[in-house]
Amino acid sequence: MSIDSTLQERGARYGKFLDHAQITQDLKKVMRDHPGWDRLEVDQMEALEMVAHKIGRILNGDPNYDDSWRDIAGYSALVEKRLGGEAI
Repeated sequence: MSIDSTLQERGARYGKFLDHAQITQDLKKVMRDHPGWDRLEVDQMEALEMVAHKIGRILNGDPNYDDSWRDIAGYSALVEKRLGGEAI
């Protein structure tokens, strides 16, 4: 699959990249600007940023694409596993 066809496929699923980027960066800024951000471990920060990325895709694109919702659950599960003592 060529880069152009991949970009076309993703655009059809998630909407315009620039619009998605704006939504996602706005969400991340709100999180990073909150005082509680500095109390987080790096995996918690990364999970929240990835969740923001997925929320951006949901809002900007197909809200019924179940993989986006599954990914959100997956990032949360990784943090939960680490908090429970599992190696991730």
